[in-house]
Amino acid sequence: MEPFRIHILGCGSALPTMKHFASAQVVEIRGKFFMVDCGEGTQIQLRRSHVGFTKIQAIFISHLHGDHCLGIIGLISTFGMLGRTATLHIYAHEDLGPLLNDMLQMFCPHLDFSVEFHAINTTQQSVIFEDRSLTVETIPLQHRMPCCGFLFREKPTLRHIRRDMIDYYGIPNYQINNIKNGADWVTSDGETIANERLTSPADAPRSYAYCSDTRYISSLHSRLEGVNVLYHESTYDEASAERAKLYYHSTSTQAATVARDAHVGLLLLGHFSARYDNEQGILAEAKAVFPNSMLANEGLVVEV
Repeated sequence: MEPFRIHILGCGSALPTMKHFASAQVVEIRGKFFMVDCGEGTQIQLRRSHVGFTKIQAIFISHLHGDHCLGIIGLISTFGMLGRTATLHIYAHEDLGPLLNDMLQMFCPHLDFSVEFHAINTTQQSVIFEDRSLTVETIPLQHRMPCCGFLFREKPTLRHIRRDMIDYYGIPNYQINNIKNGADWVTSDGETIANERLTSPADAPRSYAYCSDTRYISSLHSRLEGVNVLYHESTYDEASAERAKLYYHSTSTQAATVARDAHVGLLLLGHFSARYDNEQGILAEAKAVFPNSMLANEGLVVEV
């Protein structure tokens, strides 16, 4: 199968700590690299992750709190110094557009590449990026300002050729694409060989959902049904449930409830409050509701 990986660059919340960096991830899918959020320190974490700076083709920003977007202009400046020429696409709420334009004029007036801004509607679920192999959708969330998550979905692939059967029936190579697309084969003596004998089933499409920041949404699971991996903020434990409600964040139990109700494969917990010396209590609470939960951490790479 083609690579589909989540590189965790930062999984802390707004207050900087010595343990966690601000929110940032790289989604690697079929040889393409997309950044999700870009807090301070993202460049350092990119270096540590060994993800090439110039490989990133787009940045998706969930909302305009500083711990999710203040690293953008520095990263763009570095792209310029590294000789980037490919267009950089940035997807975010419309309010970032004029701010980004001002920062580019101030700090990066002579780039050799274009920065193309795409305003997104955070209140509806819609496809904002699509190519031949994947789509990216917005996931409406509820925070103290316009905010959305992102859902990365592979498109279905073609069936796999069974080379032993192709060789057995002497099928010429120029017919391979037809057979991948479902065609049968008719031998020289008129026998029809069903496609199912010449191929094996395609790999099931994979999906990854990123949900940060948000208060608990009882209906959110319906938008995430069956995703392979879900990253859901769990800023607080249950002892701080009232604080989570006040600041429009989620507890670990609430994140796990969403994962359970959505029947996801794996729950990644993140966006941890700086009040916790470690997050084992958060993990234990989540596992009590959804056993296949794990903590995000800087440097973690998750295979989807």
